[in-house]
Amino acid sequence: MTTTQETAPSGLDRANGSGPGPGAGRTEVSEPAGTRGRTSIADVVVVKIAGMAAREIPGVHDMGGGLSRTLGAVRDRVPGGRPNVGRGIKVEVGERQAAIDVELVVEYGVAVPDVARDVRENVISAVERITGLQVVEVNVAVNDVRLPGDDDVATGDSRVA
Repeated sequence: MTTTQETAPSGLDRANGSGPGPGAGRTEVSEPAGTRGRTSIADVVVVKIAGMAAREIPGVHDMGGGLSRTLGAVRDRVPGGRPNVGRGIKVEVGERQAAIDVELVVEYGVAVPDVARDVRENVISAVERITGLQVVEVNVAVNDVRLPGDDDVATGDSRVA
């Protein structure tokens, strides 16, 4: 889903897409240039902005649930692969508003409510500043905690060859 904001310049007939008739010449347009036209913001734009903003907060170790993190780790190891900044972010974007869900893995020892609050504030600030959309809610789900000494990739003996 994308969001659009649209205004029609004076003298333009939206029904058939035609402007003033031939002989009418240029008419004076009263709207400022910045309001003539339409701006679309795709969901992926909001996802990337929210993902970057959430990762800026100290105490956030990773984003996403267990399966998405596992697939992301494999993807990150592929030559030429880029990290997915949108992992762990889901958005709903309307014409003027957005709602965002964030899944986090936090570092052991940080206060989870404080990290969630900081993530929420930073995501709202970044999305509203960059897109102009009003963020109506940011739901934060903490799915895991990274313990000291945990490896990102499981090591040890496997039961399967």
